[in-house]
Amino acid sequence: MSYDVAKRAAACAFCGSVLEVEHPVDPLEQARVLLPFTVDSAVARQAFSTWLGSLGWFRPGDLRADARLETIRPLRWVGWVFDARADVCWAADTDADTRRSDWAPHSGRAELVYDGVVVPATRGLTREEVAVLLPSYDLASVAEAADLVDDATVEQFDVPRSAARARLVEAVERLALKRLEGRHLPGRRVRNLKAATVLRGLEARRFALPAWVLAYRYKDQLYRTVLSGQDATCLKGEAPYSAARIAAVVGGGVALVVLLTLLGILL
Repeated sequence: MSYDVAKRAAACAFCGSVLEVEHPVDPLEQARVLLPFTVDSAVARQAFSTWLGSLGWFRPGDLRADARLETIRPLRWVGWVFDARADVCWAADTDADTRRSDWAPHSGRAELVYDGVVVPATRGLTREEVAVLLPSYDLASVAEAADLVDDATVEQFDVPRSAARARLVEAVERLALKRLEGRHLPGRRVRNLKAATVLRGLEARRFALPAWVLAYRYKDQLYRTVLSGQDATCLKGEAPYSAARIAAVVGGGVALVVLLTLLGILL
């Protein structure tokens, strides 16, 4: 751990000297490995325009024509990529072997293996945006930070180094519960699942993953879209709805119900 020497003037009653007090500083983690951009700004713009035109009938008819792209910025958002081996002991109620009861207690042990799991540490993207972008990345296409020179903003990790392992262990435990329910527990229904996880190995690397962040304006309202820096078809964005078109559908539905009701009365 590094130390920051903070100088505090303290009047010493006996010697009149100035005391230097050391305060431990827990540094923030820095990305060590960067994924390269394989989507340039021109391709990102075209993918954004195509997306605007594919949003469906409930969006404004002039959305693609009248939307004005205001900014497009490259971003490398950060996360840990970890490999781990874990022994998990679990206990739960399931609907297997219940006989006359709805639930029966079960327990067991499982060995779980995790390879290349990404735990986001970004503050610039939402969870929904990260979930959409993650499948698009080729984690094997790595480059050391010094090998890439571009104008992308690289995020810092938002937690100190001492808290990084704790967050990774929490992620492993959450994944263990999901994997147990999907693969290792008997029956189709589960309740009261509890698990204790013991890690036998945890190796984590600090990655920075590429994305394009776009801001566009429509009818004086600003909207945002995020696009993967390695797959132009992988994006998550905000877009307005057409109140007139929604009202037309609702009105048409009401009119149809009234018409069917009248026909039923007449018949």
